[in-house]
Amino acid sequence: MASAADDTAVEKENWHWRNTMRPVRFFNLDARAAFPFFVLLVYLRPISLIITLLITVFFYILERYGLTFPASLRAIRLWLGGDFRPGHYRYAFRTLKDFG
Repeated sequence: MASAADDTAVEKENWHWRNTMRPVRFFNLDARAAFPFFVLLVYLRPISLIITLLITVFFYILERYGLTFPASLRAIRLWLGGDFRPGHYRYAFRTLKDFG
């Protein structure tokens, strides 16, 4: 029979699997929101530094309000495009025909 010490040893070997679905963090920010830092590495100018800091602060504030990075992108898309999402585009609607 396996003892309790064996169970914890097996669990300690598999702890890394618990964190596989957690979002990757970069300085306590979602790593996807840290993409402007890579642009900053390639194009190091004062304006790119300012834009990078603004984007980082923006997503940090949204995260503090409870929005994750993908959810904040969807909220921005909703704000820019409006909340009307048709199921079909106008050209895909079928027109009525009279065969009588």
